[in-house]
Amino acid sequence: MYQSLDLFSTAFAMARHASARQAVVAGNMANADTPGYRARALEEFSETLLQGQASAPRRSRPGHLAGAETAAAGRITLRPGEAAPNGNTVSVETEMMDAARIQQQQSRALAVYRHAMGVIRSSLG
Repeated sequence: MYQSLDLFSTAFAMARHASARQAVVAGNMANADTPGYRARALEEFSETLLQGQASAPRRSRPGHLAGAETAAAGRITLRPGEAAPNGNTVSVETEMMDAARIQQQQSRALAVYRHAMGVIRSSLG
């Protein structure tokens, strides 16, 4: 019943997108010492929403199946940055700052959801 309300679907899409972005950051951190690894980034939720891709799956390559990560996120791109001598472009400091920003986005999505539930409870009772 509540899934048909735009506010709930937007809050859910925001939370899923933040989760997918956090997974990309975690992957970057896990490969921080891998030679030749290129850091990846996910486009912002506002860009995904403006393109109408908040709930529609997107493929990064034509041969790939659309999975949960691309469905929630949108486009995965290579993050620009200076490469280390081993060819790795992951900056741990940048990834940590992104992780903090993404956590704030997750908290914002949950706050929107909680507030909407409070409004519905108030209107019913």
